[in-house]
Formats: sequence, structure tokens, C-alpha cells
Amino acid sequence: MIQRIQTVYLLLIVALGVTLCFVPVLQLVSPVEATTLEVYDLVAAQFLQAPIAGLWGLLVATGLIPLLALIDIFLYKKRLLQARLNIFLAMLCLGYYGVLAIYIWQARLALGTDWHILPWACIPLVCLVLTIMATRRILKDEALVRAADRIR
Repeated sequence: MIQRIQTVYLLLIVALGVTLCFVPVLQLVSPVEATTLEVYDLVAAQFLQAPIAGLWGLLVATGLIPLLALIDIFLYKKRLLQARLNIFLAMLCLGYYGVLAIYIWQARLALGTDWHILPWACIPLVCLVLTIMATRRILKDEALVRAADRIR
């Protein structure tokens, strides 16, 4: 299981996904007075204390990315199911940015804030690239197994 390169890619996705749960990806800056600024950091682990409630999608996407990658590691005997789960994981990584954009839009309407995306927001993009690389290796392994079965 660990000797396969796609397992290493998936382990990296798990590590990055867990990191994403504890680092801020967005800063909302709200002017309270003319001299004071109020800054909200958007961290998935503290999402329930965020200035705008009701957007559970970011919390769900942040939690599902490492969970699905971890489940995907243990499906190494079912390569086609593993590849399908990877495609869903890639769509989830893209959906993270959609939910983040909705959150920014809601914050601007409700609070009248400015927003700053922090460098940690690129983690789902890195996870997307690793997912695509893992999917290609899984499908390559499946083709190799099928070719070996034809020779027998």
C-alpha cells in the first residue's frame, strides 16, 4: 500500500487538509471607528465563532478533504472506486473556492468589510493538483493490472 506513489500523494492531501483546518485562509477587516479596525480571521476550526453564521459549506469542505483522502488510501484494492472517489475529491477542492467566494460576498453585504486572502488559501489548489496526480497513477496501475491479466 505505501509503496505506491499515489498513496504518498494521498497522504500529502491528508496532511495539507488537516493543516487547512487550523490556519486562517481569509481576513475580514471591518472599520469600527475611524481609528480602529476590527479584524476577523477565518479559520475552519473556529468557524462557529465567525462574524457571519450560516455558511456551513466551508466547514464541511474543509473537513471532507482530508477525510475522503484518508478513506481513499484504504481502497487500494478497488482501483476504479478509488479513481472515482479522487474525481469527487477534486470537485470538492474546487467547490471549496466557490464556497469561499460566497462567504466573501456575504461578509461584504452583511458587515461592509474588506477582505484579504492569506497564502494558506492555496492549500486546496495544491490538494487538487495532488489529487489529479494520484488519479493518473491509479488509472495507470489499473491499466497495468489489466494488461498483466491478459498475458496470463
